[in-house]
Amino acid sequence: MDSHLIQPVIAFLISAFVAARAYRRKSLDFSGAVAGLAVMTLHIAVGYRYGAVLLVFFFTSSKLTKVGEEKKRRVDPEFKEGGQRNWIQVVSNAGISSVLVVVLWRLTGLEERCLDSKESVLVTALMGGVIGHFSCCNGDTWSSELGILSDDQPRLITTFKPVRKGTNGGVTKAGLLAAAAAGSVIGLAFVLVGFLTTKCTYDVALKQLLVIPLSTLAGLCGSVIDSLLGATLQFSGFCTVRNKVVGKPGPTVKKISGLNFLDNNAVNVVSILITTILTSIACIYVF
Repeated sequence: MDSHLIQPVIAFLISAFVAARAYRRKSLDFSGAVAGLAVMTLHIAVGYRYGAVLLVFFFTSSKLTKVGEEKKRRVDPEFKEGGQRNWIQVVSNAGISSVLVVVLWRLTGLEERCLDSKESVLVTALMGGVIGHFSCCNGDTWSSELGILSDDQPRLITTFKPVRKGTNGGVTKAGLLAAAAAGSVIGLAFVLVGFLTTKCTYDVALKQLLVIPLSTLAGLCGSVIDSLLGATLQFSGFCTVRNKVVGKPGPTVKKISGLNFLDNNAVNVVSILITTILTSIACIYVF
């Protein structure tokens, strides 16, 4: 087999196994599994580090989504058994990074590069964007899934006033710490796989360790941006009939915060885009 085909074939086989497993376990519905197969294959085929951060995000978020399901069912109006995600959510959480890795493929082929602005500012920025992208995704998911289980009283990020659990833009200390931890895990995965797959000079290789604190900040920053958008541009109200916080206005819903402008998927895309851009810029200066 042509050496250039080995990595794409490995990527497809791994992705097919993961997507089928996720579908059986109801982490993804059928459309989500098909979309997941496509984006996973793309990321792994272009670079093992990109595949690693995507898989770390997917596995950890899927696992945490299933923790405390009964409590989440009572609080979350959009609760789904097993946290089942469809193609829209897959694209929302991996669409921007898919564009970045396609551009990276066009620039580098399947060659694994180190973060090094002296070699290429554009490649470093694009790689930093992928790191920021998944740090944000993971940070937002860990923050939401663990924060809602915390005994802490959520506070609206714009006013710091206490709000009900499930309110968009509500934050807790536990949730923010979880976001930072989630970002660090993405950075750790990127660095560890990079040490095995890239060839750099000693100084450049050592500098790759800075990805970990950078991704930690990206995870926290992404969660904060998501919360700010949720508190201002995403509607939250309390339904007196269902006795829980809901995301759409209605005759039995008392508004808590936010305009009815963005839904959850749109908030995710915007926060990911902003975090991706900020991390890209940071990587140019750090590396």
